[in-house]
Amino acid sequence: MQVLKSGLEGLQDGTEFDLVVIGAGGAGLSAAVFAAIDGAKVLVVERTELVGGTTAWSAGTTWVPGTHHAAKVNASDTLADVTTYLNHAVGTQAPAALRDAFLKNGPEAVAKIEALTTVRFRPYAKHPDYISDLPGSTLNGRALEPEPFDGRLLGKLFPLLRPPIPEFTVLSGMMVDRTDINHLLAMTKSWVSLKHSLSIVWRHLLDRLSHARGTRLVMGNALVGHLMHALSQQGTATLALKTSVTSIERDDKGRVVAVRLSSATGNARVLAKKGVVLASGGFNRDPVLRADKLPGISAEWCPAAPGHTGEALALARGLGAVEGQGAQSPAFWAPVSLRKRTDGSTAVFPHFVMDRAKPGMITVNQAGERFVNESTSYHLFALGMQAAQQAVPAYLIADAKALRQYGMGMVRPGGKGLSPFLDDGYLTEANSLQELADKLCISADGLAQSVANNNAFARAGVDTQFKRGVTAYQQNIGDAAAGGLNPNLGQISEGPYYAVKLYPGDIGAAQGLQTNEHAQVLNAQGQCIAGLYAVGNDMNSIMGGVYPAPGITIGPALVFASLAVKNALADAS
Repeated sequence: MQVLKSGLEGLQDGTEFDLVVIGAGGAGLSAAVFAAIDGAKVLVVERTELVGGTTAWSAGTTWVPGTHHAAKVNASDTLADVTTYLNHAVGTQAPAALRDAFLKNGPEAVAKIEALTTVRFRPYAKHPDYISDLPGSTLNGRALEPEPFDGRLLGKLFPLLRPPIPEFTVLSGMMVDRTDINHLLAMTKSWVSLKHSLSIVWRHLLDRLSHARGTRLVMGNALVGHLMHALSQQGTATLALKTSVTSIERDDKGRVVAVRLSSATGNARVLAKKGVVLASGGFNRDPVLRADKLPGISAEWCPAAPGHTGEALALARGLGAVEGQGAQSPAFWAPVSLRKRTDGSTAVFPHFVMDRAKPGMITVNQAGERFVNESTSYHLFALGMQAAQQAVPAYLIADAKALRQYGMGMVRPGGKGLSPFLDDGYLTEANSLQELADKLCISADGLAQSVANNNAFARAGVDTQFKRGVTAYQQNIGDAAAGGLNPNLGQISEGPYYAVKLYPGDIGAAQGLQTNEHAQVLNAQGQCIAGLYAVGNDMNSIMGGVYPAPGITIGPALVFASLAVKNALADAS
């Protein structure tokens, strides 16, 4: 693979490629890999200086039902069951034909990329669908995770991989996934956990002798590492960083045939014989589209990567492309907390599963009242924040025991090292609920009543207000080992008491360009714009803005990347 790190140096005007891919996140890299392993000459254009997009910051979970991995943990699952589930969860909020194409072709896409490259996935023993009380849902087998990746295999390419969010690492750059976290927390209680913990810490210490961060990659960083390594093995691929697309050109028959590129080192017009694949990450960093689609949601609350400017989408609309309609929401969501870093940037921390669903924690609005099931999916939680009164910001509340056990956002479990978080106001501490309410400027009576209700629910094991802890998904992200009658409920009674402010953060675009089952971009008449494809968050979500399971952005991105490439390379016109 040829890498142009500073733009277009060395790329001649008129250079011909089979396929041009716009964006080097998970979707774009997947398209490039599928194209390269089929022998195509492919150019990947990335406007930032790093590869990986938001995928590199994510958990990397890849939801593709029916793969050869599924039988290892759930041999009884069927695509008919998945169809039933999605029909109930998504319904008419997105075209069923695209879901059918995803389910039909998903197993083949995963099998192909694993057979022909070093990309590797594994099933997680228990990873439930998010709306697990719907017919057709399952506890495991559909969600895959990338196997850990050795970043040292990338050699000189390793610094080009977007680093993980610093707050998701420990020991100055050591990545950890939930398996690692569980071992680290249990290392004084289990020989197996101690052995695992010592091995990853020792590896990290050795890494730091020659690298700026750890090279044992997990989650989304591992997936991007796998894809980068696979692409680096292909001599037909070129990667141009710090490069923008300024126009997409068509011939006199209306077919996309070329793009014009711009960088600090020059401009170039390159030919795209088989087409152009849009994988630029969606609209989330476009201030105009944000104001239109996400009114009242500050860009500061968005934990997505910086490259999602919407520029490629604007070029496609100029060719007649239209956006999908009818979705539950134009974006996918998670509650986030904010903290200023020492370098002046803002850390945006998504509260996915590690704290808010655990016993001894509740979330209240400015009236001190609970307004949502704290153990629902992060998408529904953040939508609940926006739908409720006085819930932006909301307040995650915990007592001392819960904070020690689970941490709170950027505050790690253990209850130590709180001073920096207290000093800068990220964490609020008080000796009583009255004092906590006063510091937060919320209703003390409301907070006292919410805590009293929670404690009664915990004693009974039943949340009669929001039915917290009744589904398999909710129970899975609770803590059955806490010893309560309900794994998501625990009393809030041990002072001091703590709070962290939460905001609704858009974690990715759900509304993108309307496509068909081959990822071909459509115009207002429903006709294909020949030679133009959209995948990832540039493609309108096949889930219709619903978040039914973990990995429902990356999974379809991978599968439709394979379908886009297959269609483009087979097109003889």
